[in-house]
Amino acid sequence: MAKTPDFTKGFQDMMQNLPVDTSSMTEAFKTQSQLGEKMTRVALSAAERSTEISAAWAKDTIARMGELATSKEQPADYAKAMSDFASAAAELAAEHMSAYAEVAKKVQMETVDLLMNAGKSAQGDMQRMADNVARNVQDATRKVQDAAADVAGKTQG
Repeated sequence: MAKTPDFTKGFQDMMQNLPVDTSSMTEAFKTQSQLGEKMTRVALSAAERSTEISAAWAKDTIARMGELATSKEQPADYAKAMSDFASAAAELAAEHMSAYAEVAKKVQMETVDLLMNAGKSAQGDMQRMADNVARNVQDATRKVQDAAADVAGKTQG
């Protein structure tokens, strides 16, 4: 029976001669992690501000409801109170919707800024990774050429 050649030693030697620099991947991971942290801060800040706006809106509406619930002497006073409440509610809605729009605008601006900076950072990370890979390939090529020259020298000598 034919015996299958064992390439284990050859592959182990080859892998040892191809150094892998994981520092660039570690840096890319850190960069992505920092971006996630900043984006989370933006989202949580917006959620906090939105909650404050909602609470203020509810508080204002409840205060207006108290005025609406007071007893009146004339039936026309109830109609006027309801009309005043509706006008105030519309005014409050406009104010609070404007506040929500400001929160959305701020989130959009911060997100664009973060993503632009992340793009620049990622570009720098990719450039460093490419440089490291090119350097590693050149080193490995030199080692292979040196090993081939050694083998050729031994076979000729």
